[in-house]
Amino acid sequence: MDFPRLDAVALIEDDDDFRAALAERLELAGLSVRTFHSANPALAEIDADFPGVVVSALRMPGMDGRQLLTRLQTLDSALPVILITGHGDIAEAVAAMSAGAYDFVAKPFAFERLHESLKRALEKRALVLDNRRLAALSSEAGLELPLLGESRAIRALRATIAQIADARMDVLIEGETGAGKEAVARALHYSGRRRPQPFVAVNCGALPEGLIESELFGHELGAFAGAMRRRVGHVERAHNGTLFLDAVDSMPLSVQVKMLRVLEEREIHPIGADTPRAVDLRVLASSTGDLGEAVADGRVREDLYYRLNAVRLRMPPLRERREDVPLLFACLLARAQVRADGVTPPITDAVRSHLLEAPWPGNIRELSHFAQRFALGLEALGEGPHGEPDSGLSERVSQFERRILHDTLETFGGDIAEALLHLKIPRKTFYDKLKRHNLKPGDFRR
Repeated sequence: MDFPRLDAVALIEDDDDFRAALAERLELAGLSVRTFHSANPALAEIDADFPGVVVSALRMPGMDGRQLLTRLQTLDSALPVILITGHGDIAEAVAAMSAGAYDFVAKPFAFERLHESLKRALEKRALVLDNRRLAALSSEAGLELPLLGESRAIRALRATIAQIADARMDVLIEGETGAGKEAVARALHYSGRRRPQPFVAVNCGALPEGLIESELFGHELGAFAGAMRRRVGHVERAHNGTLFLDAVDSMPLSVQVKMLRVLEEREIHPIGADTPRAVDLRVLASSTGDLGEAVADGRVREDLYYRLNAVRLRMPPLRERREDVPLLFACLLARAQVRADGVTPPITDAVRSHLLEAPWPGNIRELSHFAQRFALGLEALGEGPHGEPDSGLSERVSQFERRILHDTLETFGGDIAEALLHLKIPRKTFYDKLKRHNLKPGDFRR
């Protein structure tokens, strides 16, 4: 699943000839360019969802590039801005990068240098806008999280839920651990006529041994030693609503007999009661495996199985709906506890690749744990949005300094004297920087 590819560039340059020439080169490279002679007209056209990158001259009459950068950062701090200057001044580069510029190119520059930076910036912008789209979808959908998505499997499941929400028959919901079977049960309840009434979920595998019948069916005062008051069981609490029996295959066989009576007669007989009591409810049940195999293994009564199996729904695992994983992750990340500094790490290309390629055997439960660790900064996948290590300002400035030195040597064919004149730095400083960045002038001589 790829990100949408963007190609929009807003080019702001007061030099008419240079602006026209650069715009032509960018368009020949397949980019869609809108040109502006100054900052104010550009600001009138650029909004917070601008689907592209801004390229601006640093020095312009009126509002200069640094002031424009500040205005754009206020509008959208994630909008990439590349600044162009006629002076290869490292101090200006540092100031611009500190202010939030995505990149900085110094005249004269090779077009390939700007074009490569633009490609990376457009990829980053596409990533940001796609993340915003996912966040908006997750907040507006109004669905239980596991049912979010547009994969064929989940759309078919939502359609079936809508179709049978008001049906009177019981439903068996199958799916792997952590896939979201309870979300299917809740959707069936809250989409149907019983939604104003109770939804009672019972984890059959967690019922206390020895008290299972009391928990499910209730008991009367004095029904047994320790029964100091009347207890209403889970089944009766679901009267007029929905009873969801999670992991029904873990229910003891002796209790399955009494549950079968609930399903067939719609009545319960609490422990110590003289007569049974009628209940009006819909029963939904889930199992982590094939309930038919549980019958064959003797863990589930055959008559209970056939009574529950009036309608069968299957919650697909994440590996069968991979295209939904980024949306689910964005929604989980929005709910997750963030780091102490309140900053949530960005969803980079490396993160997205992991989301789409990981097997997720624990399904949404495993994805939720990953989102929590990621929000806390405990998941470092190592790469930024364009395959480079995520770095701080000092490393970014060092990378930029190396690019300036590289571009200058390339522009002047490795001529030291021309490079020194252009960069306006002492010879010793120049050689120190070349050594630090492992650059050799001889490699650039033509």
